[in-house]
Amino acid sequence: MIRATIAALLLLAFSPASAMAAEILVHDAKSQPESLAVAPDGSIYAGSASSPFVYRIKKGATAAEMFVDASGEGAGTFFLGQLVQDGTLWTCQLMPTPGATTRRSALRGFDLATGKETLRWDLPGENSTCNDFAVGPDKALYISDTTNAKIYRLAPGAPSAELWMEHRLLNGIDGLTFLNGVLYVNNVLFNKLYRIPVDASGKPGNPVDIWMDAPMRGPDGMRAAKGKLFVAANGTGTIVSLAIKGDRAHVTVLWDKLDTPTGVEPAGKTLWFTERGTGKVMSMPMP
Repeated sequence: MIRATIAALLLLAFSPASAMAAEILVHDAKSQPESLAVAPDGSIYAGSASSPFVYRIKKGATAAEMFVDASGEGAGTFFLGQLVQDGTLWTCQLMPTPGATTRRSALRGFDLATGKETLRWDLPGENSTCNDFAVGPDKALYISDTTNAKIYRLAPGAPSAELWMEHRLLNGIDGLTFLNGVLYVNNVLFNKLYRIPVDASGKPGNPVDIWMDAPMRGPDGMRAAKGKLFVAANGTGTIVSLAIKGDRAHVTVLWDKLDTPTGVEPAGKTLWFTERGTGKVMSMPMP
């Protein structure tokens, strides 16, 4: 009986609920935080997929404050990807096209200290989906366009991005990140993970399919840390880690039964993620 009690306590001690470091409501339950980024000072930035705002949660705070207000750009404006790079918050803003069912999107940069806009680049075309981004070994920003199966590259200091890659397998591209200098992208529509080979001149080759040993539906936000990929899988309601070996990936479920997790961000000893369906930013100790 005593042994059984100790075993039960140990199981509780290592369960996701007890390990949770934080659970913060972003404005309200309908705020739909889609992606998040953590700044060096510990502040968390979360974009809303239901409103034209990006919110900031200062380190130690339990309530969010508005950081970016894009309400002047029309009803139906909202935000997807968030990423912090060298004092800049990068965010993907989506806006409705008047009189059409399509959406335009823009990459926007904001100074973390002042909140002032430092760059705006509208993605080409009347229908685009700026979704997420990653900083490469070359310090350039790589940007996914889900609708058009494209990756753009913004060189350091450049005022606009250029088309870096277009491929039919990228139709549905969502999260992207670099692990050990290699670019990995996922596909939220077809539940895929790809490696993008790059030649000596920096030109990308055809995506290489990474075989995963467990199903992962709706791979969304993706980041790398400690030699692994971390993914928010909105279709399975899970946060997972991927250990890559060659062109195979071992899937480990870190948290399950979430209501539409869409963003993930490793920061030191903490793994942050968004639960879009409940309007929350949550965290757990890094595995």
